[in-house]
Amino acid sequence: MATMNKVKFDNMLAVSTQAGIIAAAAMDQRGSLKKSIAKEKGIDPKEVTDQQMTEFKTAVSKVLSPYASAMLLDPVWGLPATKVRAKGCGLLLAYEASGYDNTQPGRLPDLLGNWSVRRLKDAGANCCKILLYYTPFDPAKINEQKHAWVERIGAECDAEGLPFFLEFVGYAHDGADEKTTEFAKRKPEIVRRSMAEFNKPQYRVDVMKVEVPVNMQFVEGTKSFANKGVAYTKKEAMEHFRAAAKVCTKPFIYLSAGVSDAEFREGLELAIEAGVVFNGVLCGRATWKEGIPVYAKEGIGELERWLGDRGVQNIQALNAILERGAAPWWDVYGGKGKIHF
Repeated sequence: MATMNKVKFDNMLAVSTQAGIIAAAAMDQRGSLKKSIAKEKGIDPKEVTDQQMTEFKTAVSKVLSPYASAMLLDPVWGLPATKVRAKGCGLLLAYEASGYDNTQPGRLPDLLGNWSVRRLKDAGANCCKILLYYTPFDPAKINEQKHAWVERIGAECDAEGLPFFLEFVGYAHDGADEKTTEFAKRKPEIVRRSMAEFNKPQYRVDVMKVEVPVNMQFVEGTKSFANKGVAYTKKEAMEHFRAAAKVCTKPFIYLSAGVSDAEFREGLELAIEAGVVFNGVLCGRATWKEGIPVYAKEGIGELERWLGDRGVQNIQALNAILERGAAPWWDVYGGKGKIHF
């Protein structure tokens, strides 16, 4: 019978709904958010201030957290946002530095230099989240560095009793265009093999935060189909969902990866139609990214009004799908009352 540390169990309850579903909202974006705000303002990203980054994150947390089981924030600009989240809304904090090392191949990651899992816990985190750019097609020398890095973080989370949420995002190891039919055809294998790798016990991952294993814009017969080429039929896409889920024996949730809210929801619907048992979402940009131009051009008051209208509609639409199709994370352990401590 699978076991879980009692402290981790309590922290998992804190970021879940009463039904055991992880219905979390992500607002830990840093470099990408700064670039997006700068683009809409027509300025250099360096001109986006710390205060602007913080007030955007705080607005999202204040308005959307009443509808989320947890908020994912970063300790760089997001700590004030942790203070305004709704009562009963759990907290995940990001541990990785934004971006990756672009001076060498492999998109190598790094941690925030003045943070540790203990410090994340002291800041109120119920869980630790890590983003890793990963593809099984990279040379072994690169991936061994990443494997060791994840092992160290898993051990640190275990020592502090914080559940370890590992998010991995695939990419083209050969520098190919990731918006093509060719890469869309490669994506299912990247997702499936990545899930299989980090399912191994040495990583001590508690929850996998994974991409939808297909690019919905290349699934023939869907609303998201963009007429840029066909990578898979709808039947083939559903099989890719099932194949990826089959290799995973841990709870896993889907991330939105920057797609529109409509495209993300259609991906979740396809997972449900395929009979995939997943445990929730950790959705960021799909929920609030359309508020960026509102903030950039009209200010914080208009952003809060937009979030209270369209942002809330987006997250409620996601929650409705989860209520219908997601399964409690504790079912992986045989049920809430079956977990051995």
